This record gives sequence, C-alpha cells and structure tokens, in this order.
Amino acid sequence: MDFTLSEEHVQVQKMVRDFCQKEVAPIIKEADRSQTMHPSILPRLGELGLLGICIPEKYGGQGFDYLTLGLVCEELEVMDTHLRVIMSVHMGLNSLALLQWGTEDQKQRFLVPQARGEKYGMFGLTEPGVGSDVANLASTARREGDEYVVNGEKMWISLATKAHHILWVARTNPERPDPHDQLSAFIIETDRPGVTRGDIHGKLGVRAGSTGWVNCQDVRVPAANRLGEEGEGFKIAMSCLDNGRYTVGAGAVGLIRAALEASVRYARTRQAFGREIGKHQLIQQKIARMVRDYELGRLMLLKVGWLKNQGVRNTRETSLLKWFATDASFEAANEAIQIHGAYGYSDEYDVERYLRNARGAIIYEGTSEIHQLMQAGYALGYRQDGELRCELPAYDEKVWRM
Repeated sequence: MDFTLSEEHVQVQKMVRDFCQKEVAPIIKEADRSQTMHPSILPRLGELGLLGICIPEKYGGQGFDYLTLGLVCEELEVMDTHLRVIMSVHMGLNSLALLQWGTEDQKQRFLVPQARGEKYGMFGLTEPGVGSDVANLASTARREGDEYVVNGEKMWISLATKAHHILWVARTNPERPDPHDQLSAFIIETDRPGVTRGDIHGKLGVRAGSTGWVNCQDVRVPAANRLGEEGEGFKIAMSCLDNGRYTVGAGAVGLIRAALEASVRYARTRQAFGREIGKHQLIQQKIARMVRDYELGRLMLLKVGWLKNQGVRNTRETSLLKWFATDASFEAANEAIQIHGAYGYSDEYDVERYLRNARGAIIYEGTSEIHQLMQAGYALGYRQDGELRCELPAYDEKVWRM
C-alpha cells in the first residue's frame, strides 16, 4: 500500500496554498466581520480550475482524480471554511451528481459551464421544516405535459444568491406507498420566473460565505431538466451526500491542521512561568491530541479518495470520515483557543473563527447523531447498501484527460 501523493497532487496542493496565502489571507478577517463573501472568490476559484478539478476534460474540467478534490478541500479549509463550502456545494453536491446521473444533454447544458467556472451550482434538499428526515420533504413537482410545476422552499442553502443552477429535490409521486420512492430531482435555473432567493445573516460561523433560502412559486421546469427517473430523487440525494460528506470531512481534516499549526506557533512564542508554554505538559497533551486526530483523519481521507477512484461504494467510509473529522475539528479548535488563552477569545487570532466555523459541520451533511446511527447500523448488520447506483464512475486518467 502506497500513501505517497503523486507530483500532480503536490502541485495542486501548493497552488491552492499559495492562492489562499496571497489572495485570501489579506481579506478573510474583514469578510468574516462583514458577513459578506468577497466578490473575487468565486471567479478566482473558476480561473484556477478548482470548480471543475475532478470533472473530465471533455466536460470542461481539469481531469484530476477524486483524491485531488479531497486534498483541495483540506487546503482550502486551512484558510477558511467558506472556501471549502463552495467546493462541497458546487462540486460535491451538484457537479458530481450531473457527472453521475446526468444525460449527455444535461452535462452539456449544466456541467460544462459549471466545470469551467462560468456558472455556479447549489443543492436544494433542506427545507424550513425538514432536515435529517429527507423522505418527508414538502416541496412538490407536478407533471403537466412536458413540464413540471415546482413549488416549495429550501433553507440553509449555500450559494443561494450566487449560483445559477440548483439541484432541487421534490415530491412527484405521493401515491407510492414508500415515501423514499416519491421523490425526484431536477436542475432548475435560478432565473426562471417564480424563483426568488435571499441571504441569511447572523450565523455563528462561515460568515465569509453565502448562505440563504430559495423559493419556487409555480416554477415551470422542462421535463428534460429532471435528473434521473421519477422516483429516483432519494437515491440521487443520498449519492450527492456521499460526495458532499467526503468534501466536508476532508475540509475538517484541514481545520484540525489549521488549529494544530496555530497552536504550535503560539506555544513556541508565548512565555508563562519563565518558559515557553509549549514546555508545559498539559499544553503538549492538547497538541498531541491534535496530531493524533489529524493523522487519523488524513488516513480516512486517503482511503475514501482511493475508494472513489476505484468506483467502489463508500457510504460507510465517507460517513465515518465526516463524523470523526468534524467532531475532532471542533475539539481541536476549542483546545486551540484554550492554548491561546484570552487572545483566543478575540478575533485577533484565527482560532476564534476556527471554532465558530467548525460547529456548523457537526450539523450539516448529516448530523453527528445520524452518522452514529449509520455506523451502528453497519456494525449490527441492520444497514446494508445493496446494489443501488450510488457510486461515481471509477477514475480513469485516459478517459478523464480526453
């Protein structure tokens, strides 16, 4: 088993790191304080090719493998969570769904401009009254000839006021006995009549990012925009979450690293009781735990990236990565504030922002409680994935680079 990253992996990491240090570091504190996404962020991510990093070249992407996506998410979150959120939503929850489930026409109309960074995608699953209970969605899509009439509201949607396309899951077949078979998925352009949207302010964390709501009021959507078949919406949504959870977990690994690096820097310069605080054993204990959790999270990230490259179902492994890494990132950020003392309680140091940002990831893309139930279900034999088409196509460099 070889854990060595390829030269291309290392080069992409360095490119992302340089971008973050040179272009994001100078503006991130003000963006966080003002709760406003800087207008340069999305265009620059597109120019750098990151918005199509693991999409085949023939669809406008860069042709890298799925592991590269995870490594990019790690590097972006070392700087700030909102950068990784963009990748999770645009790439993990939208573009990869188009790659997996889309028709050739849908790929040309939606995936190509998204991979090129010309347009942005978002994901519409959560509703004002529905979070973890996905099968209980209130949004509806009624078939009328060659169109569907969509009604409903989605809440806590990243890039709500920035994206051009939303992958929307709605109820189409209420007569079916199994509620999981009642849902269908659609790609809806946000400039269609009846689509309205707005921003949400006052969030605890990820303040430099865009989060909001999207409402559809009698929005007419061509049947050609339906993703997959009627009744496949739940399966599609779950496959999207497999990809989104991978990016969230990868980002959380980066946040652990950010907390660790900040804590080491501070512990080597801060003096207490006549010596560096890093010389004190309880400080060393906190830092050692961050090292442990980073290394464990990084191994999970590499494993899931490898499984995705092989085209192997990875729902269990991705769930474990997301659960472990997000919980560990919150603990790492919390301990980093303790190491920084009173300074960690102010936004003079980044660790205060790390803690606020880390808290959200324990909720979105499946709460920690949901992932605990999933892992227990697998261990006890109550949960089985079956043969659902929920895995991405295996990575083939010859195909991806054509």
